[in-house]
Amino acid sequence: VRSALEEPGDGRVLVVDGGGSMRCALLGDQLAELAEENGWAGIVINGCIRDSAAIAEIPVGVKALGVHPLKSVKRGIGERDIPVRFAGVTFLPDHYIYADEDGLLVSEKPLI
Repeated sequence: VRSALEEPGDGRVLVVDGGGSMRCALLGDQLAELAEENGWAGIVINGCIRDSAAIAEIPVGVKALGVHPLKSVKRGIGERDIPVRFAGVTFLPDHYIYADEDGLLVSEKPLI
């Protein structure tokens, strides 16, 4: 997650498949601040975040399944720029994601 957010976001949304785990957080306020600094529009986590009150103040859209105070263990593994499927949706690297308080919408083309 960190290595992706260290790169220019160019208004994109990072989608992270944490397997729906509720055992630890995959994102905290420091990574959300990094996302803002590097121009990311949002982050979608199939798992948990922490520091949710601080993240709510950062102008980066963040959606997650829940919150957990425990940090994840950093193992430096993971794949990037691949299709990710969860919640009945396949997220492709070139798709567009729109979100509000009620959920997400994924589109193959820009809607606005």
